[in-house]
Amino acid sequence: MKTNTKNTLRIYLNQSKKHAWLGSSMIILVSVASGLEMIYPIYLKKFINLLSASGVDQATTVVGLKNTLFALAIIYIIQWFLFRLAAWSTAVFQLRAIYDLGNYCYSYLHKHSYTFFVNNFAGSLTKRIRWFTSAFEQITDQLFWNIIPLAVQVSVAFVILSRINKNLGLGMIVWVVIFFVVNLVFIRFKLKYDKARNEAETKASGILADTIANHNNVKLFNGYERELCLYAKSSDKVRKLRMITWNYLSNSLDAIQGLLAIALEIGVLYYGIYLWNDGRLSVGDFVLIETLLLSLMSQIWDIGRSLRNIYQNLADAEEMTEILMTPHEIHDIPNAKNLEVSQGKIEFSNVQFNYNETRAILNNFNLTISPRERIALVGLSGAGKTTITKLILRLYELTAGKILIDGQDISKMTQESVWQSVSLVPQDPYLFHRTLLENIRYGKPNASIKEVKAAAMAANCHDFISSLPQGYETLVGERGIKLSGGERQRVAIARAILRDAPILILDEATSSLDSESERLIQGALANLMKNKTVIIIAHRFSTIRQMDRIIVIGNGGIMEEGKHDELVAKENSLYSHLWKLQSGGFTQWGR
Repeated sequence: MKTNTKNTLRIYLNQSKKHAWLGSSMIILVSVASGLEMIYPIYLKKFINLLSASGVDQATTVVGLKNTLFALAIIYIIQWFLFRLAAWSTAVFQLRAIYDLGNYCYSYLHKHSYTFFVNNFAGSLTKRIRWFTSAFEQITDQLFWNIIPLAVQVSVAFVILSRINKNLGLGMIVWVVIFFVVNLVFIRFKLKYDKARNEAETKASGILADTIANHNNVKLFNGYERELCLYAKSSDKVRKLRMITWNYLSNSLDAIQGLLAIALEIGVLYYGIYLWNDGRLSVGDFVLIETLLLSLMSQIWDIGRSLRNIYQNLADAEEMTEILMTPHEIHDIPNAKNLEVSQGKIEFSNVQFNYNETRAILNNFNLTISPRERIALVGLSGAGKTTITKLILRLYELTAGKILIDGQDISKMTQESVWQSVSLVPQDPYLFHRTLLENIRYGKPNASIKEVKAAAMAANCHDFISSLPQGYETLVGERGIKLSGGERQRVAIARAILRDAPILILDEATSSLDSESERLIQGALANLMKNKTVIIIAHRFSTIRQMDRIIVIGNGGIMEEGKHDELVAKENSLYSHLWKLQSGGFTQWGR
């Protein structure tokens, strides 16, 4: 059994232990009810023997037959009641365990790093959680309603057959062992194809999710045929692997099981003829043996499918198990403290940061941002401006060096407290598919409606929200797709205003605004930046001219710094070059 399969079972067991009394109740109820089912053939044997007995008073026989039926009725009623209790226990147990598993997967998944989510499709992650919880439901169903009943029934049947004839009991056990060995060999062989099928289905799901998210690009860049071929190729691989697992392997196993069933049936009855001829077997015994065999054959035939389903569900769950077994890239140290921000001073001390351990972005980077200072980060694309802000938020772990906020090393602080101290307005803000009220309130869940509206007014989005038919209760669509880029940006700014954290990061925060909206919101941003340490990333230099300091990033460090007028006046400076390109270069290019 592979390590991840063991880990899957261990996770399932740990979650099940929380509801041990329900699980134990199910096992007891199903075991007793299944055992009673095997008592039925004994009374059937007695019934047949009474009917076929000679030299017995008919009235006495009728009384015996009625008593036998009455005993059967009692057994059936008890069994019915036990199975109903077991079904109720199963439903409660599975619902509670699935709830716990879903929360466990959700909480662990969201603690993975920013890099993890960049490298994985949202659609495939959703599918992994769904399959993981579904696999638990399927496995417990097979365990409690197939495997445990069969184990009990085989044990009871062995005792009954052994009391008739020891060779019958021993022969049945040998046959059961052979049956299970054949199934396990086939199933273990099939498992690698199930895993390959899962990987192929995950890739197909990722392609589907990616094209749905980029449906406009598919249309506007005439990518329909290409994407259709890509998805068809991926789906064809899934089809071929399903053909192997569903048809070739499963049907081959069914064929072998059928031959084993025929061998058991003919073999036992042939041996029964020998015992009957020897006077050691009655007609009722024949009925008893045949009824037991039919009952067991039905259960054992299903057990082959149950084992295959269990292994297939373990394969389905394995992709999520891999995620649950992957340590979080960024985590709080033991006994991490909460970050306390009173001034908002930020220090980069000999910071080294590499992407993928090979591509150096920052090299021995040093920067001190004074309390409540407003700085702008400028530089060519890829210089590391956005990376600097992500390092402050601990979305990446440093390769070397440290970052201090008010003298506190953020790597020793809880991530939650770091995030609580910073408001971020990104270049392309994503909103939840929830109401505008919920999106603005997200950074401060207990904010009043009055506070939300005040933040919206400051961000110049109250008017357009009020003009909507449902106002603040309007759903914005997935990632805010129902809003324009400028509207999304203003909602994100309102969210930051409401949060009112001591450190503010604006990453191209006005890039999606038209000139009029940008003019209207400048005052709101000025109010927002009061008494805060502010870091602005902007390519539109009109938004950063009034900053206290402008930092030009390049070659892994600080190339230039100063105020706008100083940097523009400096000969052969990168900032001056970028300023000239932006203020006049496009006009010249267009001539």
